[in-house]
Amino acid sequence: MAQAHPTTTERDRESGRISHAPVRRPVLQALLLAGALWAVACAAPAQQAKPVVVLDRIVAVVNNEVITRADLDERYRYSALQLNKQGTPLPPREALEKQILDRLITDHVQLQLARETGLRVDDSELDRAIQRIAQENKLTLEQLRAALEKDGVTFPRFREDIRSEIILSRLRQREVDNRIVVSEGEIDSFINAQQGLAGRGEQYNLSHILVRVPENASPQQIQARRSRAEEALQQLRTGADFRQVAAAFSDAPDALQGGAMGWRDGVRLPTLFLDGLKNLQAGQVGPLLRSANGFHIIRLNERRSSSAPVIVRRTHARHILVKTNELVPQAEARRRVESLRERLDNKADFAQLAILYSEDASGSKGGDLGWLSPGDTVPEFESAMNSLAPAEISGPVQTPFGWHLIQVLERRDEDMSRDRQRLAAQSALRARKSDESYQEWVRQLRDRAYIEVRLDER
Repeated sequence: MAQAHPTTTERDRESGRISHAPVRRPVLQALLLAGALWAVACAAPAQQAKPVVVLDRIVAVVNNEVITRADLDERYRYSALQLNKQGTPLPPREALEKQILDRLITDHVQLQLARETGLRVDDSELDRAIQRIAQENKLTLEQLRAALEKDGVTFPRFREDIRSEIILSRLRQREVDNRIVVSEGEIDSFINAQQGLAGRGEQYNLSHILVRVPENASPQQIQARRSRAEEALQQLRTGADFRQVAAAFSDAPDALQGGAMGWRDGVRLPTLFLDGLKNLQAGQVGPLLRSANGFHIIRLNERRSSSAPVIVRRTHARHILVKTNELVPQAEARRRVESLRERLDNKADFAQLAILYSEDASGSKGGDLGWLSPGDTVPEFESAMNSLAPAEISGPVQTPFGWHLIQVLERRDEDMSRDRQRLAAQSALRARKSDESYQEWVRQLRDRAYIEVRLDER
């Protein structure tokens, strides 16, 4: 039988050498890494430790976008500047920051939807809007730029903020306002309900704070919101500035404007508000009011009679509309309208072109919209229409509906005193429905979004 050869280990033992088991590569790498870290740790005390400087951080996540500390700080500086200009004492920074961040989150959610659905404002349209802003403030563009820079607002930032404001306005019109219908029956019911109501023949200049209560809120949530509203009311009753408290506590869209509602007809105000105003003198704050939306605090700034005649300039106009959609983008719709404008310049009949090409219900009537009062159309349409002389035809005009050509047929001033109550009722119902629908739409939009707030993280 062949003799077995001794193994390497056995030979080593026989020769007096000790052979260790081989070290596996991962273990060896770990040992080398540990050694290196130990060396660094030992050398660290000899080096001067450098402080960590945080350049920026995330304060909120909205779907696939983030809001940074720098974004919030910039908006805080701007809001603080505006409040100072209004003479409003600043609320505590933490309270104001939370208000501003909540507004930024709501804007981000809406702007994301606008981008996803193709709602855009091109640079030429933005330039025209900024030019109008300068003219309304009796400034040249250079003077407007200088005034902004003096306030610490860069012109590019201002441009993008205006672009966002236009987009948000059009998004609300498209998703909410354009879907609101006020029937004649609703107007009749509203007027009947107002008959004999104290204060309906007066106008009120109001300021307002709303502490909103979420839909389907638990008793604990309702009590927490009530406590917040009572805290705001207590501050007001101990002499705090209403504008400062509104900026810190109010969930209404006008919170950062000090809660100013301006002048409102009594017929446009909810019965709840009129009851709260009944015994107030100018400058006084009413009791805490509860509605389906939440808790309200109102202050009466001024009161006046509204029995004077109301003279309204009405416009008889017609238009041609080319709508935009997935198949007809903005550029194509504008090209079609420009083509129709050229045909009108060459003596084509406006009514005939409206019948053939307008995508509005008025097309069958030659585009005739009848007599229009202020507020009957969207702001972009009304602004363009008001700039036209009788018989003049506009260039292409963009609104949330699409692109228009507008012609003013005639104008007249009318005493609307007899119709005033009905018009006020219609306006009140539309405004009420618009606000309620918008708040509900925003709530649903936010509920569908992924939102993570990290403001309190350090």
